[in-house]
Formats: sequence, structure tokens, C-alpha cells
Amino acid sequence: MGGPAQWTRLIQSHEARRWSSLIIVFLSSLHTDHYHFSSEPSPDSPNSDAMEPHLLDPARLSWPSSIPLTYTTFSLKLLKETKPTLNSPSLFVRAGKRSSESSPKGLQRQPKKDLSRILRREAAISGIERKANSKKYDTLWPKPVLEALDEAIRENRYESALKIFGLLRKQHWYEPRCQTYTKLLMMLGKCKQPEQASLLFEVMLSEGLQPTLDVYTALVSAYGHSGQLDKAFCTIEDMKSVSDCRPDVYTYSILIKCCTKLGRFDLIESIFSEMSYLGIECSTVTYNTIIDGYGKAEMFELMESSLTAMTGSGTCLPDIFTLNSFIWAYGNSGQIEKMEKWYDEFQLMGIRPDIKTFNILIRSYGKACNYQKMVSVMEFMKKRFYSPTVVTFNIVIEMCGRVGNIEKMEEFFLKMKHQGVKPNSITYCSLVSAYSKAGYLKKVDSILRQIENSNVILDTPFFNCVLSAYGQAGDVKRMGELFFDMKERKCKPDNITLATMIQTYNAQGMTEAARNLEVNMITTKDKSGTRLIGC
Repeated sequence: MGGPAQWTRLIQSHEARRWSSLIIVFLSSLHTDHYHFSSEPSPDSPNSDAMEPHLLDPARLSWPSSIPLTYTTFSLKLLKETKPTLNSPSLFVRAGKRSSESSPKGLQRQPKKDLSRILRREAAISGIERKANSKKYDTLWPKPVLEALDEAIRENRYESALKIFGLLRKQHWYEPRCQTYTKLLMMLGKCKQPEQASLLFEVMLSEGLQPTLDVYTALVSAYGHSGQLDKAFCTIEDMKSVSDCRPDVYTYSILIKCCTKLGRFDLIESIFSEMSYLGIECSTVTYNTIIDGYGKAEMFELMESSLTAMTGSGTCLPDIFTLNSFIWAYGNSGQIEKMEKWYDEFQLMGIRPDIKTFNILIRSYGKACNYQKMVSVMEFMKKRFYSPTVVTFNIVIEMCGRVGNIEKMEEFFLKMKHQGVKPNSITYCSLVSAYSKAGYLKKVDSILRQIENSNVILDTPFFNCVLSAYGQAGDVKRMGELFFDMKERKCKPDNITLATMIQTYNAQGMTEAARNLEVNMITTKDKSGTRLIGC
């Protein structure tokens, strides 16, 4: 008979083999459900060492006397073309996927309304999607089908959207429209599905539709955001041969954004030359796109020269998005003095900060471990009647958790809920990371129980975070349970999910289970083939 240690290893090995077998079965089923793994990492902000800043005088956080101060709650504008993502650094928080700038005013009634709306929406999409899998439904009422399609597109659920679109095409009242194809192509670009976008474009041509400028631009976006710049440039060339579809400033702005996100700054100059040759002038959006791209790449000299070109154009003036790009770039790199300098410069230009600006300042000071300035910014917001949003609280909670100040982190979490700001997936992810780092695994269990009794929409990065926490604790059984919980919540496991589990298995000496999972991970990757989903 072996000792306790030997029995423990045998039990763990048995558990690993059992969960590994179940996971492999689940991974095999992903192909039939059109799930695809993404090699892209979680959209967290990059970590960088920050220099120690000088103390911030609250008086610096003021506007020029020429600008009237209106005591009002913030108004946040979203710039589609230059909207920075959390798939890029997280100070510019993505509006659609993982964050919400809204601030619910009631804790008692609002969650019930949200839950009811979510349940109705899920039921509508699921109901129509079930009918899409059958061949007998061709006389449905237009309203439920079109509403389900719009909702699936809005939530970037491309598998559901394409299935519903396939059902839509079977209806006797269906008429092909370029606007529908444009929305679908934009969604496929966000979901990084260039093959499906290409097939959808072919379907549109087969229906006798002539592509419009918007359709071509959406196709450029789909290729560019998926990293296929060659196809994006080829589409631009195709557009030039169609009289009514020649690329405009919006098309080129999207192409520039794709180049900056992929780090292909060597292509920017040729794009500008081509625009000049075609007589297309840069817009404010174009300049903001390139400034934001240079800032994220820490190419500060080019960023500032682009601002000079922008102000010298005579037609494009800096705006709040320019300000936010500048202070994010310098704040994220730890250059706090330059960040404050440009904050003052833009105020002298008459550009007034918004809630996103203050969130950037708070995060920058937090990364620089200057909590006195973090507090001063929040006090300034309070004096000017800027209500903290879920993004504001998420930033503060993350910063406190990063330095292990659990007590302060929990204090802000309670304050968040007391002020009626609903926590989201990012909030709980920060809490789990902090508790895991501090070794408080029981509090991670408490967070999961809270989420079960809420209507929070979880995502893959959250599950990756929780899996990592239990993996570090060596709890293989709990990891397996959470992995299958992902399917119930319609969260697609990505490479980070599987890499976390494989790493845990190897750390526990369960090499066979890890090898089986790794082999199946490779064989079940994106097999969408050459057929459009739902058609």
C-alpha cells in the first residue's frame, strides 16, 4: 500500500483523465456548433513600468476661463472609426463587448428589467435559430425574423446571425438588400471571420445585387480587421473600377486603422499618397485614427507631427478624441509629466475633457502608483458632477487589486454597488485576479456564487481568469466543471483557455491528459470549410 501522497496523485490522475476525456468530447462538438478558437489574447491593457510622477495640483484639473462650466452629467461620444479597443489597451474601453458606460439609477428595479430583457432576447434568437435548422419554415412573419437577426448582429453572434439570415432567405417575402449584407459583413469583420465574409459577398452577387460603396467598405473592414491586408487592398482596387463605388475618406480611414492595429505603419505613407492622387482630403477621423495608432505604438514623434499636420490642414481641428489619444499614449508609457503637459495644452485649445479623459488619468496615475493623484481626479469629478461609471470603478478596483490592497478594492466594490453602478464581467475578473494573487480562493468561490444570482453576462476572458485561479491552486475537478459551464453560457474557449488547462495538467504531472487535450485542440481548430453557415 502506498502512502497518502501516492493516493493523492492517483486520485488527481484519475480526475484529470476523466475531465480530459469529457473536454475532448466537448471540443469535438464545437465544430458542429461552428465554434472557432481565436489565437488572439485577452484584450487587457499592456503592462509597462511607470516612472514616479510629481504631485498633481488639483487646480491643474481646470478648464480655461473662456470655456463655460456647465454642471451636468457626462455625455460620452463614440467614434466608430477610431474607437480604441480593449483588444488594444484598456483605457479606451470597447463599448460593445465587455463594457458599459451607462450608469443605472436603481439597484432594485433596473436589474429585473435587464434580466427580463435579456431573457426575452435570448428566447427570441434561440427560437428563430431552431427554426433555421429546419427546412419547413418558409412562411414566417417578417418581424420576429428581422428582429432576431438585428439582435444577433448587434451582439456579434455571427453563427446565430448567419443561420437566421439563411432562414430569412427562404421566406417567400424575402428581398435581398445591400444594407443587410453591409451589417453582416461589418459583424464578420468584428468577429474576425474573413472566409465567411468572402462567402457572404459571393452569395450577394449570386442574388443579382450590385455592391454599393458601403458593402465594399464593410468587406475592406472584414479583411483588414482579420489581418488579411492583401485582400483588403485588392478590394480597394476593385472599387476603383466601379464608377459608383470608388473608395472615399471613410474607406481609407478604415484601411489606415487596420494597418495601425497590425503594426503596418510602413503602408501609411503610400495610403496617404494614393488619397492625395485621387483628390481625397483627410478628415478629422482620419487624423485621429493615425494619431491613435502612433500613440499605441509609442511612436510619439510621429504622433505629434500628425497633430501638427492636422492643425495645419485648415479644415481639421483636434477634438476630444485627439486629447484622449494623446494623454492615453503618454500615460500608458509612464510619461506622466508629458501627459499632464498635453492635458493643459488641449485645454488651452478649448477642448474640454469628458468622462473617458478622467478614466484615462485615473488609470495612468494608478499604474504609476500615485494614488494621491488618483483620488484628486475623482474628487475633481465629484465637484464637477461627473458621475463615476462602471469603467471608472473597474479601473480603481483593478489598480487596488494589482498592488494587493484587498481592503481598499472591496471598499470601492461596495461603493460601486451602493451608487447603483452595476458590476460587469470586467469587474468580477479584476476581483478574481486579485483574490487569486493574494491566495484567497474561498473569496473566488464567493464571487462565483454572486454571479449565479445575478444577470451579469460573462465572457471568455472571465472564465480564463477563473480557470487560471483554480489552476494555480491545482483544483483540476473545479476547472473541468467551469470549462463545461462555458458552453452553457455560450462562451467560446480560446487558445488561452486550453493553454491554461494544459499548463495545469503538466504542473500536476498529468502529462497524458495534457497531451490528449493539446492534440484535440489542434485538430478541432477552425474548420468552417468553404460553405457559408446557415446557407
